[in-house]
Amino acid sequence: MADHISKYSTRLDVLPPYLFAQIDALKAERAAQGIDIIDLGVGDPDQPTPAHIVDSLVHAAHKEANHRYPSSEGLLSYRQAVSEWYAQKSIDLDPTSEVLALIGSKEGLAHLPLAFVNRGEKVLVPDPAYPVYRIATILADGKPVTLPLTADNGFLPDIEKAAPDAKLLYINYPNNPTAAVADKAFFRTVVDYAQDNDVIVCHDAAYMELTFDGYEAPSFLSVPGAMEVGIEINSLSKAYNMTGWRMGFAVGNADIIAGLKKVKSNLDSGAFQAVQEAGITAMTGPQDMIHALRKLYVERRDALVDGLRNIGWSVEKPKATFYVWAPVPDGSPSVEFSLKLLDAGIVATPGIGFGEYGEGYIRFALTVPVNTIKEAIRRLEEVV
Repeated sequence: MADHISKYSTRLDVLPPYLFAQIDALKAERAAQGIDIIDLGVGDPDQPTPAHIVDSLVHAAHKEANHRYPSSEGLLSYRQAVSEWYAQKSIDLDPTSEVLALIGSKEGLAHLPLAFVNRGEKVLVPDPAYPVYRIATILADGKPVTLPLTADNGFLPDIEKAAPDAKLLYINYPNNPTAAVADKAFFRTVVDYAQDNDVIVCHDAAYMELTFDGYEAPSFLSVPGAMEVGIEINSLSKAYNMTGWRMGFAVGNADIIAGLKKVKSNLDSGAFQAVQEAGITAMTGPQDMIHALRKLYVERRDALVDGLRNIGWSVEKPKATFYVWAPVPDGSPSVEFSLKLLDAGIVATPGIGFGEYGEGYIRFALTVPVNTIKEAIRRLEEVV
């Protein structure tokens, strides 16, 4: 192929390799070598989507009206279901202007900078963090500015030290990868900063429902003034085991929602309406599955953390998400240690893959049964 055809754009040239794609390739390589793999890497729930949600999709898929192009903003009935879901959290939303359907939360997080960030404008990106925040900024020709998340500050960014001339700020609590949580006092600090500096806030709340030990994660929008400065992006993926369905939503400030909708109307044709109808069923139907999921993840969390502590690791028990953020026990680089684990048939994500401040840590995902976790602990003891 001619050089001018095969050469990527400068945007792609500066992108880091996508972490999870690399892990998948290494995992496949080890499996081909006959190594029995225990996958504690990518956070993809192993539990099936509840049957009543699947049945709803099947029924909706037979409707001829759902075979046509959907609107990019989503069915009004879907947006109404989202607003009702938030009403249970004492947050009032106008479904016509303050709610937007997304093709999974990742899509909304990635498209937001295209709506508001001009070339060279600063975007505050936490580190370690879900890689999409930084990648989306680069693709929009923005300038990512790192906000360190460190253990001594509870993996919360020091907002008082944030650049005052930023255009956009990403935050994410409960947090991926650290599993840290935030309270309303932190969100209050964020709102004050955003109001004082005219900064847009995007709160990624994908793990808001997966909380433990009596802890309930507050919505960013529950803080007075938050609706004036930001939006919250959420997903049906984790709470309802619908990762492959690609269904999420953005809620909050009407002007920010309108900007995101304008990008979407030009880049995609919306989510399949049958999936939206299934999403309505998820949000308005029985919620006991979320309580069952919380119980399941607590059992797995305790098995992993207690097991790690028994073999000498120093690990905190998270109050939310289905991740355990563990310091590398021997002080080696996280990639080196994760490769050592992979040779033992354990997939875990090196912290450096989430940013430079993730170095020194390994992320485990609680997406395998307790007995499998116990086998992983046995292998880990041998490795360490």
